[in-house]
Amino acid sequence: MKTFHLYAATASGIEAIAGRELRELGYETQVENGRVRFDGTIKDILRANLWLRTADRVRRMPETGALYPLEVMIDKDHVMLTLDTTGSSLFKRGYRVGKGGAPLKENMAAALIALTSWHKDMPFWDPVCGSGTIPIEAALIGRNLAPGFNRDFTCEKWDWVPQELSDEVRDEADALADYDTPLQIFGSDIDEKMVAIAKRNAQEAGLSQDVTFNQLAVQDFKTELKHGVIVANPPYGERLSDQASVRELYKQMGQVFKPLTDWSKYILTADLEFEHFYGQKATKTRKLYNGALRTDYFQFWAQRQPRHNR
Repeated sequence: MKTFHLYAATASGIEAIAGRELRELGYETQVENGRVRFDGTIKDILRANLWLRTADRVRRMPETGALYPLEVMIDKDHVMLTLDTTGSSLFKRGYRVGKGGAPLKENMAAALIALTSWHKDMPFWDPVCGSGTIPIEAALIGRNLAPGFNRDFTCEKWDWVPQELSDEVRDEADALADYDTPLQIFGSDIDEKMVAIAKRNAQEAGLSQDVTFNQLAVQDFKTELKHGVIVANPPYGERLSDQASVRELYKQMGQVFKPLTDWSKYILTADLEFEHFYGQKATKTRKLYNGALRTDYFQFWAQRQPRHNR
């Protein structure tokens, strides 16, 4: 098969995660601002579209060929001509039948999870889950389900891409799914309407048995589970009228999560004063862009467990 020069487009701050995904798929990569370059055949294009959780789309740079959707990018004296192989952005997994007022993109949710210490044998909880995107993405990861399995891609409609090749890539992905490992994935929200939407989205994704959603205010959050991970994307309080209530929420999160010393907590917000209201200095912060909005990912790592001499 012919080899093409390819790149996966990503949001700012996510490039290294997408690069890691591609290396795990077996490709050599070159990470740049907003993209990760790699080489591959049309089968590799199909695989990348099917498996990439954090990228926006895969494009290739063609030498010749028929007329297809093209994009021209000009930076000073450098011109890049690309062909979109993806179609609708990769964050559109196909399972979100409902959403709230400010939904988190699916690939951003996957990136937030990838930046944590979570493994599928650990409890996972999103206490402000909204329409359920973060827990559903965690379940997709836990089941090792290709995030693009329930949608199609532009390149699959090209007459020179054999249907049997697309079927082969999808069959290979299906064979890698893990339906046996028990998962402890939870999502809760104060808004019962959002919880209902989250349940419908999980059902559409085929994961209704793998994620437990319930109505619960953050201030009432508690768990007897040990050594888990919390990932949250709470409201940011960008409007002054919302700021007081949002910062009260941050304060409640700090109070409720404080006893969970064996849990790691990861919280995304655009409020740079978050730590003050949360009541604790983060172990680490990472700058990310949620769309065009600059945010910080505040990470509070669990206390290390003491090692016992054998």
